[in-house]
Amino acid sequence: MRSKLLFLLLLLGCWSGLVQAQPKKIHLEYEVKRDGQPFATVKEDFTQDGRTYQVQSVTKGVGIYALFGERVLTSAGDVAAEGLKPKHFELKQGDNPKKTLIADFDWDKNVLNMQVKGKLKTELLQPGTQDLASYNYQFMYKPPQKGEVTVTLTTGKKLNTYQYSASEGATQTLAGQDMNILQMDTVKVDEADKKQLWLAPDLHYLLMRYQQNEDGAVLEQVITKISIQ
Repeated sequence: MRSKLLFLLLLLGCWSGLVQAQPKKIHLEYEVKRDGQPFATVKEDFTQDGRTYQVQSVTKGVGIYALFGERVLTSAGDVAAEGLKPKHFELKQGDNPKKTLIADFDWDKNVLNMQVKGKLKTELLQPGTQDLASYNYQFMYKPPQKGEVTVTLTTGKKLNTYQYSASEGATQTLAGQDMNILQMDTVKVDEADKKQLWLAPDLHYLLMRYQQNEDGAVLEQVITKISIQ
């Protein structure tokens, strides 16, 4: 009994140390290009107090793309032993309420409730599931290892599971800093669905670059500003 209690205390101590080691506030800014041309800017804020977290991501179009209005993602939930545990996610696009997506995570019943155009859609909630706003920051708590990495997340409309292959990438200079990079590439997908992520292990595995193919075009998101507290 005593040995089990000691193990539990050590486990809790390790988890508490991991939580405390993570930044309390993060502000990131990105430039987004579509086929190499300016498309949008992204500003993200992450905060956590060791018990709960919040994320807000605001995308603003550049030039004619500004007519689509701001795309705002918000995520809020708990910080647990396994990392971020979302409770509520919203996606809003401009002033059109019909484009609003909402996802509520019922961890007690293992059910994901999604509201799409006023209709309720449910999915079985898988352990470790994230949303579009939280998943980037989950890597801080559960750093991806080299090899295959599974990411399950909701877009607010559906639940997707992605398989990535993680490998050490070449050092890159981003936001004025030389960075070691962990590169993640989707596997077993068509070229049209290919996604790539570049994380910085020395900066809490934060997302530095992201690239995906969308509607025949290449979208690339690159970090331009980093603030960590």
